[in-house]
Order: sequence, then structure tokens, then C-alpha cells
Amino acid sequence: MLLYSILLQAADATQQQGTGWSFWVMMLLIFLVFYFFMIRPQTKQQKELQARRDAIKKGDKVVTAGGIHGEVKEVQETTFLVEISKGLVIKVEKSSVDVLPESIPAKKEDKPAKKDEETKREKDEK
Repeated sequence: MLLYSILLQAADATQQQGTGWSFWVMMLLIFLVFYFFMIRPQTKQQKELQARRDAIKKGDKVVTAGGIHGEVKEVQETTFLVEISKGLVIKVEKSSVDVLPESIPAKKEDKPAKKDEETKREKDEK
């Protein structure tokens, strides 16, 4: 009985030594997953939003964080003057404004989509 308990204690000691490395490997893997699936996309999205805000110029249509739609009349260092109705201008922080999609110029595609090519061919055949 005494020999059995000594062997069990020895087995526990060897298992505990191995768990130190596996713990750190698992923690590293968890951190990498969080970084690549949560942190990195969020920082990329924040940079894109900041670039859009920096590109806002006079005449762009914007929407505030409160849902107010308007047109930029003046760009200042940290704020915009936004006209929400004829003669009604409000001062809004840059951090609470985003550009409406119709104000963003569309990106030109280098190659037309396959679907477009197929519809052109069908029209030519008719």
C-alpha cells in the first residue's frame, strides 16, 4: 500500500511538470485567436473610419451619431458645421459624423464581372 501511494505521487509530480508548458502554449494560442479575429479587424475598421472622416469636405452629405442628416458647410479642426435644413446650421464634432454612402465615390473595377460579360453576349446574340 505504501509503495502504491509513492508511485501515485511520483506520477502526479511528472504530470504537473508537463502542464506548465501546455498552459503557456494554450494561452498563446488563445491570445493569437483573439488578436486575429477580434483586435486586428477592429483596428482596421477604426483606421478606415478615421480616413473617411478626414476626407469629408464641404458639400458632402453626412449623418451624425444621433441620426441627423445634413450637408457639410464648413470644415474646422475638430468640428463640422452641418446644414440640416435651409438656414439651420449646427456644429458637430468630427468623431460623431460619418459620410453617407452616396457621397463616397464608387471604386472602378479593372475587369467587368462575369455576369456582365454574359449579359452583353446574350444581347449581342439577339
